[in-house]
Amino acid sequence: MNKLFLLAGMLICLSFTAADTKLNSKEKKSAISYFKQTQKDLLKEVKGLSETQLNWKPADSVWSIANCVEHITLSEKNLFDWALSTLKEPANPAKRTELKHDDEAIKKMIADRSFKATAPEGFRPTGLFGNTANALDTFNVRRAALISYMKKTNDDLRNHFATTPLGVVDTYQVLLFLSAHSRRHTLQIAELKAMPGFPRE
Repeated sequence: MNKLFLLAGMLICLSFTAADTKLNSKEKKSAISYFKQTQKDLLKEVKGLSETQLNWKPADSVWSIANCVEHITLSEKNLFDWALSTLKEPANPAKRTELKHDDEAIKKMIADRSFKATAPEGFRPTGLFGNTANALDTFNVRRAALISYMKKTNDDLRNHFATTPLGVVDTYQVLLFLSAHSRRHTLQIAELKAMPGFPRE
């Protein structure tokens, strides 16, 4: 009888542990709010800009606003695909001990413009979408898919992991990384617009 009670107790503990790995409503709402806000900020920053303004560069080595928008749109798919790919490996709760940063730290560090990075192949603008309007349309479709996924998912995003320049992060944090990345380059667009040589129209 004692063994039966012990087994039942173990099963109850395991069931609570499994439940704790699922995203709660607060985490979902927080992510969705962040996805929507960073989308809104980008669209606001580029609204009404002329082709001259979109394609202006302070130097040949610096991306234009159009380049930034294309990069954001390319990254939207690539980073989302990366996040989903982590779910193909078995969940590994023990790996949570390797996490070095909480969710807010991930968002802040990726958006921090004081740290510079070089975009890898496949993330660099090449004129793939033809123009900025098309790039933004594609971005909006991809961001809508991300938001829809977060609303509906029951995937265990906290016990699958990826290795990044910031160290090990869980899959939920990869999706925050994605949205913070769009914020990072929205800030870059704002920097371009504030430069003395930026065209007035």
